[in-house]
Amino acid sequence: MRRTVLALGVALAMSSTQAASPDFSLTIYSSAQPGQLNPEALKNYGVALPGYALVRDRRPLDLEQGRAELRFSDVAERIDPTTVSFASLTDPDGTRVLEQNYQFDLVDGQKLLGKFIGEKISVDQIRGNEVERITGRLMSATGGLTLMKESGEVQTLTHYANVQFPALPGGLITKPTLVWLVDAKRGGQHDAQVSYQTQGMTWWSDYNVILSGTEDNCRMDLSSWVTIVNQSGASFPAAELKLIAGEVNRAPAAVAPAGMMMKSRVMEMSAEADTFQEESLFEYHLYKLGRRTDLPQNSTKQLELFPAIVGSKCTRELVFTASELPYRWWGPLTDQGYNATRDGEVGAYLEFDNKEANGMGLPLPAGRVRVNQASEDGSLGFIGEDLIKHTPRNENVRIKLGKSFDVVGDRKQTDFRIDNDKKWIEESFEITVRNRKQVATKVVAREYLYRWSQWSVTQHNREFAKRDAATIDFPLTIEADGEAKVKYTVRYTW
Repeated sequence: MRRTVLALGVALAMSSTQAASPDFSLTIYSSAQPGQLNPEALKNYGVALPGYALVRDRRPLDLEQGRAELRFSDVAERIDPTTVSFASLTDPDGTRVLEQNYQFDLVDGQKLLGKFIGEKISVDQIRGNEVERITGRLMSATGGLTLMKESGEVQTLTHYANVQFPALPGGLITKPTLVWLVDAKRGGQHDAQVSYQTQGMTWWSDYNVILSGTEDNCRMDLSSWVTIVNQSGASFPAAELKLIAGEVNRAPAAVAPAGMMMKSRVMEMSAEADTFQEESLFEYHLYKLGRRTDLPQNSTKQLELFPAIVGSKCTRELVFTASELPYRWWGPLTDQGYNATRDGEVGAYLEFDNKEANGMGLPLPAGRVRVNQASEDGSLGFIGEDLIKHTPRNENVRIKLGKSFDVVGDRKQTDFRIDNDKKWIEESFEITVRNRKQVATKVVAREYLYRWSQWSVTQHNREFAKRDAATIDFPLTIEADGEAKVKYTVRYTW
């Protein structure tokens, strides 16, 4: 296998503006769905990362008076050049950008060889423990190198260790470069600001819950972290960081978002400079880090979203279900055997109110919630996880943890009658829920009334609550190693 090492014979003298104490500000937008990205494979996502960032780069730049070319190479490789804006903060009225070019013909070995066809180069070839240098005019770079020596001899090299070029040919650059034609009334140093959008950046939230207390006195501690991924092709040292939570619409050919009215509301729990502050941004939420942070290229960073919340009230709930959720009806379901008799499952759920009275009241970005149970000896046991959507303050959060091991049940049809002429169905069920725990427990037997939209419960041996237009709940308290039965009859009419 050929191994090529390329060396430039001269220093690369680039005319692009070099970094001079840049002041970075990043606003990162994410369309990552909770649990969508595999952290172990993050390095392979690149431009496919579901998110983008608005970069603001403020730094001193030297401008010539009048019309002159300004080259700026400190931009992300995955920049969207249609979103670039340049402004002089020193003389905004007297400085105009007349033309902008984005150059991305980056130097690499094959391009260099192609540029030097017909030119003189030097090639090192290893022979045993010695290195032989061969100099000649490059005739071809296809299938190896073909050189014509000064003597007129032609030599073909299929294996070589190093190629030395006398200079960097015009038109090739070492990094993506913005080139502006700037008309400046005032020459000298300007406080300039460059902003643009770039792909290759995203963020998401993760929540950790530590559950304590009993079934009747549920308590929880909640902590939150954000994970930020930078694969934009640039590093951003000491950057001001903002994260946007919400569904921001983007046209197929996106432009940089215009400035939007912003109303700040600092979270009481985030008063410290090391944490995020929450602000409303149009119809979204913005989280601004109270300090600066480094975001190197090809890095994953985790930051605390808000200080841990301790001792919030919560509710643990077991729900038995054996019927199916109703779907869109084209007519009443008249098949007697449909969903007639089956074993059910008992799902374990955790709920809490995202309200100030419960120590919370925070807009929670969508994310994965992992729940651990605290034991008496202080150890933790993982008991389940779920995904939550963007959750505003004063809303309820419900998390499914898994299925109960010790609480089981079944549901069977005990009667079925139908009169197609008078257009009604009567159906009766018996639900049995068994508690094999050594302590009493509470269970909700949830029934979905799936045959038709018009119904009434005509008989029942236990009280129930109507949850919605097609759901009823029977609350049960079952003694240790006991069981509870629910019997009811529902009548559908159409």
